Amino acid sequence: MKKLLLLFFLFSKMVLFSQTLLNTFPLNLNNLGNTQILNVEDEKTNDIYACAWDNKTINILKYNKSLFRTGQFSDSIKNEASRNLIGCIIGQENKPTLYWISQNFKNFLITTYDMNSKKSESLNFDFPANNDYIVTYFQQKNAFYIVAKEKDLEHLLLYKFKDGNCEIKMLDFSSFTFKNENNQSFSFNLLLKRFPIKKMESDVLNPVDLASKISKLYVLDDQIILTFDYALLKTQVFQINLNSGEITEKALNLPTSKKTSKTSNSFYNDKKLFQTVANTEEFLFEIKDFDSGNTIKKYAISKNDSIPFKNSPFIMQINDEAPRQLKTTAKFLKNLDGLTAGISVLKSKKNNFITFSGFGEYSDYYYQQDAFGDFGERVPYYLSKMVYFDGVLDENMDFVKDKKVAPFAIDNLFYYLSIHKNITLFDSLKLKDYYILSYYDSGSKQFIMRKFTDGFMMEDNGNPIMNKALFSNPASFGDIKLK
Repeated sequence: MKKLLLLFFLFSKMVLFSQTLLNTFPLNLNNLGNTQILNVEDEKTNDIYACAWDNKTINILKYNKSLFRTGQFSDSIKNEASRNLIGCIIGQENKPTLYWISQNFKNFLITTYDMNSKKSESLNFDFPANNDYIVTYFQQKNAFYIVAKEKDLEHLLLYKFKDGNCEIKMLDFSSFTFKNENNQSFSFNLLLKRFPIKKMESDVLNPVDLASKISKLYVLDDQIILTFDYALLKTQVFQINLNSGEITEKALNLPTSKKTSKTSNSFYNDKKLFQTVANTEEFLFEIKDFDSGNTIKKYAISKNDSIPFKNSPFIMQINDEAPRQLKTTAKFLKNLDGLTAGISVLKSKKNNFITFSGFGEYSDYYYQQDAFGDFGERVPYYLSKMVYFDGVLDENMDFVKDKKVAPFAIDNLFYYLSIHKNITLFDSLKLKDYYILSYYDSGSKQFIMRKFTDGFMMEDNGNPIMNKALFSNPASFGDIKLK
């Protein structure tokens, strides 16, 4: 799927961002079309490691918690050069371990680098022959996890890599029941084929296309949460303990509409489940306590009402065309009809920033007339449509009207990237209440680190970022398609 990024500037004069140059380091990277940068924090010491590699060399830079460089190690790479770097953890004796996956996603090369002795050791890990695809991967408490799906079996596999060991847990879903709103049963396998699981990010507003996914995965301290919104009656939830592999199921009913619902979805954040239901007549929104299932707040808006908590215009966009504003709630609901509803929540200090949205995509082909054939050439095409608006909740889950919401650190970071087109190789790292951007400047051949915080450095500039839902996209260190 094409990447959905939209820059829409409300003010023409330049804004000074809350960003600080931290340090630079001379570095010469070759073959920039196949290079990556990856940042990671040692959760025990709060040291920062920055990894940058090209087709010949891996460079590892170590910084203390004050972001002063305290170490450097360069090592030649051979087998790694044909792989993608997808993760790094800091193991025993503060040694970084990098995970290099093969192009066919069947094998890992796990390399540990000793920055004191300037040596490295590698291990190979082969996925089982029955492995179908990787669902997602993540780092947690200096361990690297992979969630994978086996072919034709009603379970997931959870791989945990730490200190040279691999622990595998089978997450069995065969005993659970899956039924649609018509009470028709289907298998866990069919559910994942129809609605593949997508991992949600916790420290950014997830983009509209991701927020509209039916099957979502959230990573917490000691568990992962799966939510499924395939039925229009409830959100089906599974809590999976990362230590034991135990699975607990619960169901949280969706808001009840006077008219048959057309679309619904949910989003988990900070021990709460945010649910939305919509049709052409009304828009419903509820906040539930995740543990008890009790409703904390609920809102019902008809098509003839204005939405008092709307902090942005109604926006509609088709493909990559210029966005259009929709003037009324009725027009928003009409354009939402036929799309999959989405909702994304980001907690920042005491406020919760929410994007309500809808997204749909369609692919087909047409025949282009060709003098050398009777039917012409088959040409594929792609259509997408999205609608959305933003709101802000305070600590009591009440909506607040604030037209001058200062941008987040991640918004400032991505806006900085948007106006510096020469930066193509970068990664970001969330540290408490700010972000670190690491990038390579090919002109000066420097590895540069900058710090980004929330807010403006100048007053009365307004917010240059209209579309947080699309713009707050987590930085990545490579375009890796798992399936």
